[in-house]
Amino acid sequence: MANVTDLQTKYSKLAQEYSKLRAQNQVLKKAVVDEQASSASLKEQLKQRDQSLRKQEQEMDSLSFRNQQLAKRVELLQEELAVSEAKGKKGKSKGDSPSQHGLQTQSVFDEDLQKKIEENERLHIQFYEADEQHRRQEAELKARLEELEKDAEQHQTAVAGLTTKYVETIERLQSDKARLEVKSQTLEREAKECRMRTEECQQQLRRCQSELNRQVKQSSSVIQEKVPFNDTKFSDYNSLNVPSHNRRHQLKARDVAGQALSFIQDLVAALLNFHSYTEQRVHIYPLDSSIEPISPLNQKFSQYLHENAAYVRPLEDSFLQLYQSITEDTVTVLETVVKLKSFADNFSTYTHFLQKILPYQLKSLEEECEAPLCTTALTAKNKELQSDTKKVTSVFEKLQNYINLLALPSVRQDAMPQSSTSAVFTQLAACLHSLHDAIKEMSKHYNQKAGIEQELPTVTQKLCTTTECLLGSLGSLTSSTGKIATFFSNNLDFFTSSGYNPRGCTVALNPLQAESMLANKKKAAIYINAIKKARPQSVPYREALSNRRILTSSTESREGLTQQVQQSQEKIARLEQEKEHWLLEAQLGKVRLEKENQRIADLEAQFAAALGGSPTSQTAAASTLAQSQEEAETELRATGKEMTLCTSLVGDEESREQLIKTHYMARVGELTTQLQISDSKAVHFHSECRALAKRLTIAEKSRETLSDDVKMANQNITRLQDELATTKRSYEDQLSMMSDHLCSMNETLSKQREEIDTLKLGSKGNAKKNKGR
Repeated sequence: MANVTDLQTKYSKLAQEYSKLRAQNQVLKKAVVDEQASSASLKEQLKQRDQSLRKQEQEMDSLSFRNQQLAKRVELLQEELAVSEAKGKKGKSKGDSPSQHGLQTQSVFDEDLQKKIEENERLHIQFYEADEQHRRQEAELKARLEELEKDAEQHQTAVAGLTTKYVETIERLQSDKARLEVKSQTLEREAKECRMRTEECQQQLRRCQSELNRQVKQSSSVIQEKVPFNDTKFSDYNSLNVPSHNRRHQLKARDVAGQALSFIQDLVAALLNFHSYTEQRVHIYPLDSSIEPISPLNQKFSQYLHENAAYVRPLEDSFLQLYQSITEDTVTVLETVVKLKSFADNFSTYTHFLQKILPYQLKSLEEECEAPLCTTALTAKNKELQSDTKKVTSVFEKLQNYINLLALPSVRQDAMPQSSTSAVFTQLAACLHSLHDAIKEMSKHYNQKAGIEQELPTVTQKLCTTTECLLGSLGSLTSSTGKIATFFSNNLDFFTSSGYNPRGCTVALNPLQAESMLANKKKAAIYINAIKKARPQSVPYREALSNRRILTSSTESREGLTQQVQQSQEKIARLEQEKEHWLLEAQLGKVRLEKENQRIADLEAQFAAALGGSPTSQTAAASTLAQSQEEAETELRATGKEMTLCTSLVGDEESREQLIKTHYMARVGELTTQLQISDSKAVHFHSECRALAKRLTIAEKSRETLSDDVKMANQNITRLQDELATTKRSYEDQLSMMSDHLCSMNETLSKQREEIDTLKLGSKGNAKKNKGR
């Protein structure tokens, strides 16, 4: 059982690690999607910048061409000006009108030349500004490209780490599977051996039952042929109205008390762990006591929780004393079990402790709700935990009342009739089931709360560890309360039955009658020893005891072996279920790993395509970007090639989207088919489980019926044997009294005969004397 518990804890830890990795994987998915969106936006920006750059280049070409035309025009104008000046010098003598016309023409040329020079200067300034803006945009795009490459490397390392973790998890699960298979084979061998031993014990039990039935028939015939002993002075003692010591009841009571002690020890350990981890959590959340002081209310709550061992440990100690007081040579009923009162007092003390810490626990949960990072979901879970805590405390109060009622007959006689005792035991069993349900509900809410807290950004590793330990203690507490409730329900018939009531009497046995019964048992043992010494031809006492011990041990061993077989079968079934579960988990992990690898490869391809082509083109682009200003024309041509490549990629985007859509539609179809197959399998397994559950219920009912029949038969055999022994003793006493009476009568008759003879002789002598006279 310990190994199975360890494996369960390991599997729970692996499931938690898997959930964390899955959450990290979701974050990485979001990051990759964001990076894809940013890459697409950057592509659009790059496309727009390239278009604007192309326009500016065209404008620069047109401006340079225009500049060249203007320069040629200026040269022509200068030549014409020189020609006109030469002509002006020659024609000075011709008059004023031609000179004025030449001056006007010269002024027009000068103005035109000045405008062209200003326009050329403005175009040079625009060209310089456009060149600077292009260089800045190019530097920004390079920096953005480096950041994206770094992010891609980080994502790649994260994906590689997740892949290694998945592979390690799969290998670990495979090794656990192999170990569980070996263990299941060992348990199967043990189960086969237990079945063989059970069959042997059943054969022995059949032989013993047949022999006992024969003896019962013989004893019944003897009892019917004889006259029962009737006391004419005290009618209460007629019909053998004396309770006998029930050794079987004592053995059953000690066995039941031993099982209850082990369950109480598990419950005490779980309660200690729960209170201790709750105290650690109070010191960590919502305020860490190592950084800043916690509130006075939480300090008081922590102080009370620190004292939990003083209230929990006495439960185990007092029940251990109760178990030690139940032996084979005692009488175990509610009126004689004095140690039950100390256990009830300790349980009441622990219940008062729970009532004392209840307000502090509720206030602590309210403080967690008032924390700045407390979400609405976390507040709802805290409110549910408050109601669960109140419910658990109220159930403990009910248990306290029922246990005090059961301990009352040992203090005050005639405190509770037998019918009321049965009702108290029934209500106690229902209350134990209520306690198990309440603690199970609280454990479920704590699990949900822990899942919400792990998503908070301020959660620490210390808080996560403490929460995991607290959840583990709640799990063990749920398991122990469930075992106690099941154990009490299974043994409810034994608790409500009376093993020591006298025949024909409904009054419970008191301690004085118990002492008288034990004294009668000792006298019976002395009498049997005396009979053994007086009548050696009978069966020896030691042989009879050894036969009875063999019979009892065979019956007990049969019951124990039956329980072991059932437990082994349950373990095998549970291990098979766990094996199938982890096989499915491993297959799912492999499928998810393949999906992640495929998705990562697709993302890498998309990312490489978004960055602008193969690594060779990227290196070529980097080399062209690193060249000097003198190779500007070569850089422009390379940029033009890259732009044509981008346009071709944009043209293929529609076909790529169609391929992706087709792939995902096919994948959705496959997943739908798998889901339908899984649903059909689940329905089939559910129907099989229901059929098996019905068969198990029928088998349990038949087993309980047969066990009740066996118990009744054993009780009848024991009762008849006791009646036979008592009848034999009464008959022997009567025979001894009658033999003594006959002896005394014979002596009286002999004395009377002697007196008669003496009188006859005396009368004869007197007659002779009279005749002689």
